[in-house]
Amino acid sequence: MFSELIQLAFDKILQTKSYTVIVLKAKDKKFAIYVDPSVGKSLQTYLTDAEKLRPSTHDFISSIFKGFDIKVKQIVVNDIQDTVYYARIFLELQKGEMRHIVEIDARPSDCITLALMHNAPVYCSKNVLEKAIPVLE
Repeated sequence: MFSELIQLAFDKILQTKSYTVIVLKAKDKKFAIYVDPSVGKSLQTYLTDAEKLRPSTHDFISSIFKGFDIKVKQIVVNDIQDTVYYARIFLELQKGEMRHIVEIDARPSDCITLALMHNAPVYCSKNVLEKAIPVLE
């Protein structure tokens, strides 16, 4: 399972032509996740409430969640290997008395976008936070 979990907050997003930087912060440390510029553009569109001609993939996924009454419970950035981050998204479906929680491997950028859209908490393992290269300002 996961080591101790530390809650993260979204700090900022920086966009270039080649990549997007998502800066996350814990209590005493900030670190960056580099993603494809198209993912960053999607995240920026959501954060700025920019008008969209068509739904994004994240909007599509959110519509599926809404249609099946699935809740995004939490995101966990659970591993880092050679500056590549890995994450898990936890989804909950309540059917009568039964509560189903599903854990799915997903890209951190997608997880973070869905967490922001659904107001879900984002965590990382203590191990990831220790290995992450700090962002210094």
